[in-house]
Amino acid sequence: MRDQLRTGGLSEAVIDDAVLILSELLSNACKHGRPLGDALAGDGDVRAAWQVDTRGRLIVEVTDGGGPTRPAPMTPSVTAHGGRGLNIITALADDWGVRDDARGEVTVWVVVHKDVRGPGTRDRRDAFATRVMAPSVPEMADLDFADAFDDMD
Repeated sequence: MRDQLRTGGLSEAVIDDAVLILSELLSNACKHGRPLGDALAGDGDVRAAWQVDTRGRLIVEVTDGGGPTRPAPMTPSVTAHGGRGLNIITALADDWGVRDDARGEVTVWVVVHKDVRGPGTRDRRDAFATRVMAPSVPEMADLDFADAFDDMD
């Protein structure tokens, strides 16, 4: 995938985002979706695809056989072991959505722009890191941890 996208002129940052997005989509399809085809016959699977459209946008798609719920971002607790995938995708992508077909197949598609930097803007990756970092804590000038350990001798 990486080599094909590089030859298409995509930057490493866009390719990295696309690989992470594809990983999240495939994980969600395997965890929440039914396989395509006849799973009892052993040919159940999911389908992944990507393309660069005429406007230079990278579109990544994963299709599965549908599931008990529709893909939607969650608000997991701090201790939850999952539930963050679509929030990550939302932060990295320009757009995403879900497409259903008559057979019950569900495709989650994601648009990642080719041009991740614009004049006078910060790198998209820096902006993402800022959104997901813990809040800053103001300095406490009088706090000295060394004093707390003096009594431990």
